[in-house]
Amino acid sequence: MGSEMVMVDDISFPSQITTSKPLSLLGHGITDIEIHFLQIKFTAIGVYIDPEIVSHLQKWKGKSGTELADDDDFFDSVISAPVDKYLRIVVIKEIKGSQYGVQLESSVRDRLAADDKYEEEEEEALEKVVEFFQTKYFKKDSVLTFSFPAASNIAEIGFSSDEKEEPKTMKVENGNVVDMIKKWYLGGTSAYSPSTISSLANTLSLELSK
Repeated sequence: MGSEMVMVDDISFPSQITTSKPLSLLGHGITDIEIHFLQIKFTAIGVYIDPEIVSHLQKWKGKSGTELADDDDFFDSVISAPVDKYLRIVVIKEIKGSQYGVQLESSVRDRLAADDKYEEEEEEALEKVVEFFQTKYFKKDSVLTFSFPAASNIAEIGFSSDEKEEPKTMKVENGNVVDMIKKWYLGGTSAYSPSTISSLANTLSLELSK
């Protein structure tokens, strides 16, 4: 069990991975941009969550995937549910790590500022994240991971430019920054990848109907 692969835009994602316990691939999608009517795809995303999450979302039983995808309260509950979550992001189109870092920084900073939570500690934590990406080069098939353990409000970020190399990692220990990174990828209608949100909503709708 768990050896099956799911294809996301020609990139294979295992249907299950194990952190402190087995996590299932509950959502996947891509990030892309349209330039002159051409769709340029940047990354493929897999969202792994402890299947236990379904017990924390019973309030939404019976809702369709489409309804859930538009419900930010639902995604707030997904983000805050006390279960392990893990993002695996595979690069489709190469970019500099610094470009990705700037994107992440501005999105997280805007969200913190909107909630009046952008203080010196948050700024320092974000600077470290940007520094981590500064020297990296995201060539095609590089893998970026974000691990959000249930037991603590930290995130571990990992990066490897190919499957064979040991990932380089860093920890983000500022809870507010960690929350906003989760929201960047999992925050419902304001998330970075609508296709990922739609996929996650559909899977969770099915799981809740069982």
